[in-house]
Amino acid sequence: MTITDNGWDSRAWLEGNWLHREPRRAEVHPRLLAETRLLPWLAPKLPLPVPIPEQTQYGVRHRLLVGEPLTEGSTALGRQLGEFLRALHGVDPAEAVQHGAGDAETAESAKRRFLAECRERVVPLLPVEARSAASELLDRVGGPRTALVHCDLGPEHLLVRDGRITGVIDWTDAEIGDPAVDLSWLLHDAPAGIAEGVAETYAVSTELRERARDWHKLGPWYEAHRGLLLDLPNDVASGRAGILSRL
Repeated sequence: MTITDNGWDSRAWLEGNWLHREPRRAEVHPRLLAETRLLPWLAPKLPLPVPIPEQTQYGVRHRLLVGEPLTEGSTALGRQLGEFLRALHGVDPAEAVQHGAGDAETAESAKRRFLAECRERVVPLLPVEARSAASELLDRVGGPRTALVHCDLGPEHLLVRDGRITGVIDWTDAEIGDPAVDLSWLLHDAPAGIAEGVAETYAVSTELRERARDWHKLGPWYEAHRGLLLDLPNDVASGRAGILSRL
C-alpha cells in the first residue's frame, strides 16, 4: 500500500490498520472533519468503497482501504468509474450540504477569486502569443453547479487491486459543483480504456465532454498559482509549462 496524499492539504501515516490524516494548515481542519459527516451518509449510496473517517485529536482516521493508485487502464475500470460518478452526481445536493459538503455559493466565490488571481498573476507569466487563449479559458471554464462532486478525482485518489477499484479517497474538496470537473482527468488524461468505459456508463454528452476538457486545461494553473503564493519557483515553472502544453 502506497500512501500518496502527503500533499498540500494534509499529511498521512499508517498506524496498524488505520490511516491517519492531519491538516497542514488551520483552514483544512474543518474540511477534514466534514468528511466524518459526509462519507458515512454517502457510502451506502455509492457502488465503490469510500473511507468512513472518524475524528481524532488532530485530524481524522479511517480503516485502510487496500490498493495502489491507478496507473493502468481498461474499459472495465472505466465502466466502474462511470457507474460510480452517475451515483455520486445523482445524490441530492441539498442533503449533501447538510451532511458537510461545500455549498455552491461558497465554492463559486472561491473559484471566482482563484480565476481573478490567475488573470492578475499567472497570465502575465505566459508568452504574449498564449495570453489570449489563456484568458479565454479563464472566462469560459466551468458549468452549472448541479451535483455533489469529489473535485479532485485523479489517479492518486483512485485505488486499484486485482482489476477493480478498491477505494475512492481524499474527499476534502467535496462540494456542489459542475459534474464535468470529476470527468476531466478520466476523459482527457487517464490510461487507455478508461475514457471509453466512463463514457459508456455515464452517457457523456458532447457539451459535458468539452466542459471536462476545459477543467483539464485548468489543472496546471493550480500548481502555478500555489507556487506564486508560497514562493516556490519550481512549481511556478512546472505549472507554466503545463498550462502551455494544454492550451
